[in-house]
Amino acid sequence: MRFFLIIVFLLVSSFSFAEKDIDVVVSKKIINASRIQDVPKIDGILDDEVWKNVPIATDFIQNSPNPGNKPSQKTEVKVLYDNTAMYIGATMYDVSKDSIMRQLSQRDEEENTDLFAVFLDTYKDGQSGYGFVVHPTGVQWDARYSATQGQDVSWNAVWISAVSMDENNWYVEMKIPYSAIRFPEKPIQEWGINFARKIRRIREFNFWNEVNPEVNGFVNQWGTLMGISDVEAPVRLMFTPYVAGYVEHYPYNVTGKSNYSKSINGGMDVKYGINDAFTLDMTLIPDFGQVQSDNQVLNLSPFEVQFNENRPFFMEGTELFNKGSLFYSRRLGGTPINYNAPYNQLDDNEEVIDNPVESQLLNATKISGRTKSGLGIGVFNGVTKSMFATVKDTVTGQTREVLTDPLTNYNILVLDQNLKNNSYVTLINTNVTRSGSFYDANVTGGMFKLNTKKNVFSLSGKGIVSQKYFSSDSVSLGHRANIDFVKEGGNFKFGIGYNEIDDTYDPNDLGYLYNNNIRDGYARIGYNIYKPFWKLLEFWSSIRTYNARIYNPDKYADFNINTEIGGTFKNWISAGLFYTAEPLETYDFYEPRVWGRFHAWQTSNNFGGWISSDYRKRIALDLNTNYRKFSAENRYRFNITAGPRFRFSNKFSIVYTLGRYEFVNDEGAALDLYGRGTFIGNDIIFGKRNQTTYENVLSANYIFTNKMGLTLRVRHYWSNVKYNTFHVLDENGHLTPSNYDGLDFNGESLHNTNFNAFNVDMVYRWVFAPGSEISMVYKTSLLALNNNISASYAENFNKTFEEPRAQSFSIKVLYYIDYLSLKKKK
Repeated sequence: MRFFLIIVFLLVSSFSFAEKDIDVVVSKKIINASRIQDVPKIDGILDDEVWKNVPIATDFIQNSPNPGNKPSQKTEVKVLYDNTAMYIGATMYDVSKDSIMRQLSQRDEEENTDLFAVFLDTYKDGQSGYGFVVHPTGVQWDARYSATQGQDVSWNAVWISAVSMDENNWYVEMKIPYSAIRFPEKPIQEWGINFARKIRRIREFNFWNEVNPEVNGFVNQWGTLMGISDVEAPVRLMFTPYVAGYVEHYPYNVTGKSNYSKSINGGMDVKYGINDAFTLDMTLIPDFGQVQSDNQVLNLSPFEVQFNENRPFFMEGTELFNKGSLFYSRRLGGTPINYNAPYNQLDDNEEVIDNPVESQLLNATKISGRTKSGLGIGVFNGVTKSMFATVKDTVTGQTREVLTDPLTNYNILVLDQNLKNNSYVTLINTNVTRSGSFYDANVTGGMFKLNTKKNVFSLSGKGIVSQKYFSSDSVSLGHRANIDFVKEGGNFKFGIGYNEIDDTYDPNDLGYLYNNNIRDGYARIGYNIYKPFWKLLEFWSSIRTYNARIYNPDKYADFNINTEIGGTFKNWISAGLFYTAEPLETYDFYEPRVWGRFHAWQTSNNFGGWISSDYRKRIALDLNTNYRKFSAENRYRFNITAGPRFRFSNKFSIVYTLGRYEFVNDEGAALDLYGRGTFIGNDIIFGKRNQTTYENVLSANYIFTNKMGLTLRVRHYWSNVKYNTFHVLDENGHLTPSNYDGLDFNGESLHNTNFNAFNVDMVYRWVFAPGSEISMVYKTSLLALNNNISASYAENFNKTFEEPRAQSFSIKVLYYIDYLSLKKKK
C-alpha cells in the first residue's frame, strides 16, 4: 500500500510538468464543398466538367513514420454535392504504376495495399464519425468511429466508388448518398472531415488535417467541411430479404433416423430512418448458419468462456449499447438457461434424445441516434422462443418435453450525453424478462468521462447495480464501481484507478463478467516516443503495479508488478519484451469452488516477448513466447506461438498460426471430464497436472476480383491434461498429501482429459450488386472429449477423425432494396 501511495503522489505531482509536453496547437483546416447540377459519372476518371474549378484539399501531413513531416507524394481531393449525395474526387500522385501496392482482399479487409479514405463527422461533435475507404483494386471498406469504441469495421453502408490508374498516378471517385449517413436537419451544414492516404511501399500514412499521435483522440483531430446548404435527409428505408438453403450431414447411424437433413429459411433485415438523427434496424427470422465457427477450448477454470460475436446484426452499430460493457450479445441465442435440467429429471429407462444447445432468436430491433444537443439514445429489444428437450422412454417409446428455456425478452436503454472536450455522461439499463416461474434480471448503471481542454487528462468512473428477481419477496442486489484518473496525451503517460465489485453483483443475464467479489487498484507510468530516433521509428514503455483483495471476506488476493518495452525499427521489424513479478503468494478464492476457501499460488516470475516482421515482404513472421517460473519445484508454464504469412500473389495468400502451450505441475481442482470438482467428505481434492495444448489455424484467401472471393479457415485445437498426484487443500490454501488415487473401479482415470475441436469454414462470396450478395458455405465441425490421451500429435489427429463430425453446405442470397430506388423506377 505504501508503494501504491508513493506512485500516486509522484503521478499527481507531475501534473504541471506533464501538461507542458503536449503544448500542441491542434489546427483545423477548412474545405468548401461545391454544389453541382450535373452528376459526374462514377468511373474513376476525373474528366467530368463538374470537377473543374473547385476548391482542392492538399498539403497532407504525415502521421507516420515521421509525424508532422511533409508526405513523400502529393495528394489532391475535391468535394462536390447535390440534393442526394456528396461526391469525392481524389488524385494520388506517385512515381510509377508499379510502385502502387494493390493486394486484393475481401470487403472491409485491408491487406498489403495503398488506400485512400474520407472521414465524416456530420454532427461535428468530435466524438463520432464515418469512414469510407477505397483501395487501388477498387475494394471498399467502411467503418464507424467513436470515442469509446474506436474503429468499428462491422458497420456497412451502400455507396459507390470507382478507381482508375495511369502510368504514374491513381484516382478515386466516390458517391456517398445521404441515405448512408445521418446529419442534422438545418439549412447550413458544417461537418468535420478528413482525408487519408496510405503509401504502403514505404509504410507512410498521411492525413489532410494533421492527426498527431501525441494528441488523445481521432475524430477530434479532423478538419472542417463547409459550403453544404439546403439539403434534406432522404427517406432512409432499406430492405434486405434473404433466402437460404441448407443440406446437413451427421452420422447418427440409427435405424429410422436419416443422417441427412435439409431446410430452406427466409427472413429480412429492415433499416428505417425515423428522422434525420434516428435509425431503426430490425432483423426478422434471422439466419446465422453461415457465420464463422467458434474457437472452442478446454476450460478448466471456474469461469465462463467468452466467445467473439460473428453475427453481423449484433456487430454493426452497437457503439451505444456497448457502453459500460453491459451487453454481451451472445446471450441472445445462447445456451438455454436450464440446458442440464432434462438430465437431472430422468426416470428409469428414460434418455434425452434431443436437447438444442442454442435458443432460437425470433427477432431483434435496434433504435439509435443522437440529437442536435448531443444526446445519444439507444433502444434494443430481442425475443427468443421457448426451447424444449425431448425425453424418450426406451421401453414404451413414449416421449415427453422438458422446458429448458422460456420465452425471453431482452431490452437495453441507453442515454449518452456528449459534453465538451470529448467528455460524456451515460445512463444504461438492461433488462431480461422470462415467462413463467423463471427469474428476471435488471442492471442499471451510470458512467462518465471528463477530459481537459487539450484532451490530455481524463477522469472517468462508473457505478452499476444488478438485480435478480426470483419472486416478489426475493431479490438479489449487487453493485460495482470504479474510478480512473489518466493522462492520455503526450509522450509521458500515467494512470491510477480503483475498482470494486461485490460478491452478489451479476450482470450475466445480458452482459459478461469474468468474476465478481473483488476490489483492486492499479498505478501505471509510461513513456512513448512517436518520432524516429536512433534505429527506431517509434518506441513505447510502461511499468504497472496491481493490488487486489477479495471484497467478501476482505482478504488479500494478489500483488504484481509488470513492465514492458517495445518499438518498431527502421527496417519495419517490431518487437517487444515484458516481465511480470509476483513477489507474494497469490490467493485464488475461485478455484476451490467452495465459498470462503482459497488456493495459494507460489510466487512467480514471468518473462516474455514478441517479434513481427515486415508484412510488405512476400514471407513474414509473427512470433510470441513467454516463460513463467513458479517458486515451487518444477512448476512452470511455457507458451510459444508462430504465425508465418505467405503472399503468393496479389490474389492468393495464406496465414498459418501454430501455438503450443505447456503447463507443467500446474495446480488446480481435480476435475472430471465434465468440469465437476472432487470432494471427499469436507475435503477439497486438488491435483498437480500437466496440460499441453496445440492450436493450429490455417487461413487462406483467393480473391478473384474486388467483388468475389474464396476464403478457407481450418482450425484444430488439441488439449490434454494428465494428473500426476492428488492432494487435499488445507485451510491455509496449501496442498497436503492425500490417499485419493483418481481411478474408477476399472483402474481408469477419472480426471485425465483429452479434448479435440476441429472446424472447417470455406466461404465463397460474390457481391453482385451494391449491398447484395450470394454466398456458398461449407462447414465441418467436430468435438471430441474423452480420457484417452494419445502419445503423439499425429496419433491424436488420426484418432480424432474416427469421431463423428457434422458437415453442412449452404447457399444464401441477400438482395438489397432501397425504397428511393424503387420510387425513382416507379
